Formats: sequence, structure tokens, C-alpha cells
Amino acid sequence: MTKADLISNVHSALTKNNPDCSKRLISEVLDNCFTLLAKGIKKDKRFSYPGFGTWTAKMRKARKGVNPQTGQAITIKASKTCTFKPSVEFKKDLNK
Repeated sequence: MTKADLISNVHSALTKNNPDCSKRLISEVLDNCFTLLAKGIKKDKRFSYPGFGTWTAKMRKARKGVNPQTGQAITIKASKTCTFKPSVEFKKDLNK
């Protein structure tokens, strides 16, 4: 699903009860939602949404790797990343 698909799906669901809701407004709400989500993960190192899952900020250790073009051993720097762990309910829905 793309961002445009998400906006269209939310718009379709909301306009049944609120015909004044525009795609532009939904786009702004979703943009703000994801911005706040990213800030929350950055600040608190985690964000949990009950029934869906938990995002967690983690630090990856430096590790050894291989340059695929030359075959030469290299060291990959430590980096920050974000992981997602789905909730039990979400996992059950995926397996249906």
C-alpha cells in the first residue's frame, strides 16, 4: 500500500459519515501523525499501539562485512535503527 492508497482508503471510510472531510485534510493529519510517531520513537525509544504492535529504537553494533564488488573485508559502522514487533492480535490476523 502506498501513501496515496492509504489516504484514499481513509477518505473512503470517513466520507460515509462526514462528507466534508477532504483528502488534503487526511493527508495533513497522516503526515502529522507519522511525524509525531517518529519524534516519539526518537525521544522515548519506543512507541506502542495496542492491538497493532510496538516500534523500538535500537542501536546496531559495528560488524564485519564483505564488499560484494571486490570481496574485500570491511567494517560496517554502528548505526541506529527502528524495529517493529507486531502484537499477538495482529500476528493472528496475519495468519488467517
